[in-house]
Amino acid sequence: MDYRIEKDVMGEVKVPANSYYGAFTERARVNFQISGIRAHKEFLVSLATIKKAAALANMELKQLDDKLGNAIVNAADEVINGKFDSYFVLDVYQAGAGTPFNMNCNEIIANRATELLGGKLGQYIVNPNNHVNMAQSTNDVIPTATKLAILSVIENLTFEAEKLKDSLRNNGVEFNDILKVGRTHWEDAVPVTLGQEFESYAIALEKDIERIISAGQELKELGIGGTAIGTGITTHPKFHETIVNKLKVLTRIDLKTSGNLLEQTQNYNCFVSFSSSLKMLAIDLIRIANNLSILNSGPKAGISEIMLPDVEPGSSIMPGKINPSIPECVLMVCFDVLGKDKTVESAVQYSILELNVMCPIIAYSVLQSMRILANAMKMFREFCITGIEANRERCLELLHKSTAIATALNPYLGYQAVSKIVKEALKNNLIIRDAVLKYNLIQEEDLDLILSPEEMTQPREPDKELVSKIKSSESYRKFLQSL
Repeated sequence: MDYRIEKDVMGEVKVPANSYYGAFTERARVNFQISGIRAHKEFLVSLATIKKAAALANMELKQLDDKLGNAIVNAADEVINGKFDSYFVLDVYQAGAGTPFNMNCNEIIANRATELLGGKLGQYIVNPNNHVNMAQSTNDVIPTATKLAILSVIENLTFEAEKLKDSLRNNGVEFNDILKVGRTHWEDAVPVTLGQEFESYAIALEKDIERIISAGQELKELGIGGTAIGTGITTHPKFHETIVNKLKVLTRIDLKTSGNLLEQTQNYNCFVSFSSSLKMLAIDLIRIANNLSILNSGPKAGISEIMLPDVEPGSSIMPGKINPSIPECVLMVCFDVLGKDKTVESAVQYSILELNVMCPIIAYSVLQSMRILANAMKMFREFCITGIEANRERCLELLHKSTAIATALNPYLGYQAVSKIVKEALKNNLIIRDAVLKYNLIQEEDLDLILSPEEMTQPREPDKELVSKIKSSESYRKFLQSL
């Protein structure tokens, strides 16, 4: 491989001759060979967008020569369009604050801008520090790029969450007339419809979407222009306002200036808030995926109230076995998101004096969580939720076997009487309905009304005439005397 020699404050550096990155990137590439994981595309686009906005702002404020500035703008556009993706070679685990990321972008844009002005790679007619990085510091560029990147992908994340919510809601409508036993403490509880269960999942996702959108609002306040520690040293007095306005136009996001740039370099709690909203989405997905797997358990020796779509063989040794593979994958993704949320929490906590230096891992963790959550929800919807079938017969069978429906009799017979009915049903292997009829406590047509889905799955005021009729009967008096 051919090399060119570049010099920095530490001496000479051999850089691949045709590379658009330079000495700083090469040193970082050698130093930080940790994971092989590269920055997300959205983060790189946001970096280049900041460089473009800075050049436009500095030209408008008469701080940067138009010839150099326009070359930077044109080079940044090419970076944004992906022309130089292969030259972003740095690991996401790197020097604090993300100086390697910032300089990697600065060097690529400087070399390409130099080329556009007729120079050669490494000649730096456009200088990475003096021109591309003018009025900026890693300390305000990287957190700003992180915010812009997150804001750019919120729409895709919430789109997938909305689609999943709609699918769950559709199931709720389809299954709304299917009465089944509810469960608490792993034990039978009062009846519920299968549709009510699915609607509750849809509502949970609806709240998660609202939280994500709300948390994203705080990310719109930018600290770009604060430079090293937020004092704005080396910038024009109007630079902060000007670059934020440029970024508003370029990103089409309603970005906001900050009232205190010093606070922006120290306090990254906005990332904790946003990551927490992702965590809550993950927690709901864990609950939903786990519940569906439980309700699907079987097919013969489990609950089997619903049937998940078959997507692949479930065992390398047990012929015909089918597992809840899609929900299991969702769980793995969500556990990873929970871990990344803890990483963000720890990284944000590590803010010392005037600067938090952990933004690279914050950016990677949040963006990765958003990506895998969006992909997982798409998979969950397409390969699981939309194909769920209800096992109506099994729901009814388990409901009749359960003693939990006896709770609906409390307003009519009283707790003590119903307790004896449950005991008798268990002792004699009777369903609750038959136990009530055995003692002639309620007429069959009245019992059917009391145990109907409409009566047992929503608030209902007891029929006072029916209560009076039952409790005045001779059969009821005799039953009470036997308690």
